[in-house]
Amino acid sequence: MDYILFDDQQIRNQLKPFTFIRPIAEIRCGILTIREKWEKMLSSEISFLTEEYLQKNTPQTSEEKIFISGAVCPNEVLLYAIQQLQEDEMLVFNENVLAIKTSKKLSYSIDYPLFIKKEFSEKVTIIKNLPDIFLKNGEQIKADFQLITKGRKSQEITDPFTRVYKIENVFVEEGASIKAAILNAEQGPIYIGKNAIIQEGSIVIGPFAACENSMVAWGSKMRPNTTLGPFSRVGGEVGSSVFFGYSNKAHDGFLGGSVIGEWCNLGANCNNSNLKNDYTEVKLYNYATNQLEKTGELFCGLFMGDYTKAGISTMFNTGTVVGVSSNVYGAGFQEKHIPSFTWGGADTEYVDYRFDKAIKVINATMERRDKQLTEAEVAVLRYVHDSK
Repeated sequence: MDYILFDDQQIRNQLKPFTFIRPIAEIRCGILTIREKWEKMLSSEISFLTEEYLQKNTPQTSEEKIFISGAVCPNEVLLYAIQQLQEDEMLVFNENVLAIKTSKKLSYSIDYPLFIKKEFSEKVTIIKNLPDIFLKNGEQIKADFQLITKGRKSQEITDPFTRVYKIENVFVEEGASIKAAILNAEQGPIYIGKNAIIQEGSIVIGPFAACENSMVAWGSKMRPNTTLGPFSRVGGEVGSSVFFGYSNKAHDGFLGGSVIGEWCNLGANCNNSNLKNDYTEVKLYNYATNQLEKTGELFCGLFMGDYTKAGISTMFNTGTVVGVSSNVYGAGFQEKHIPSFTWGGADTEYVDYRFDKAIKVINATMERRDKQLTEAEVAVLRYVHDSK
């Protein structure tokens, strides 16, 4: 049996800028990415069906194949329903395609009418729009916490100056370091990943996840529903936000209702607004329609694509979307939408960011973590740059 996570074209466009350089299922929501959730639930490796410029590792070699929407987070009830599918049946929830079982070899543009609809009526979590990533992060931290820690024993917290509330909701992986911190897991679990660091004076309130090798900088205030992806270093005040991984916000400043891609950097005293002064609904740039669209949300912050950097004291307005590999700086609030490969700021002119210069800066950033862009990653970035 091949398990293949497919990208729905409309959802994929709505989840840009994060899906510019990754399939939907590589989005992190909770502790794990959607792909990692399915691999743990199925105890199987999973491949992708996505746009051609991202396509890799999709064998479709087995006679029987199950295609699962990469925007859908797994649970036991949903998994059981998927496993009960018969040949050429399609599991659907409120017109959202959840899964297809078929022996056919499918392309990225799936012809849904070919399959027999089977309705799914239970609760399901679908990441369809940008705000869903942080809005559903708390519930996914709780779900992933159960998935990861079931049957396992947490490492002990031995630091005498750390205070823990509801310790049974705290799980600490091997090699993690916690010193003189306050961990309050009364509202939800706190997960501290392998070799993660919680520095002195930090306050952490669950649901919260600090993934492998991440760091909470000293004196930080980590509000509920926040995830620090692997190798991220985060300080200041952060709430209801997700860092995908390898990104830094090491200094003071507020970040709320936000999603930050990989290899981003927010300079000292960067701040974002996540609530309008008039308490009205936030509008957000939507790549599917190329215009601002109503979100239905009162709280909505910053969505920053991978490899983007912001200079010190940069201010981001309520509901701001920044593309891939941009360099943003300057006084005053930035534009509500800053395209990929843009250089400049609110008090200067926004200009195109030269591709060769952008790649040089990305490699210099990654070199600090002993990494470099692969040829395939450069090709993906070239595609995004040339098609913007």
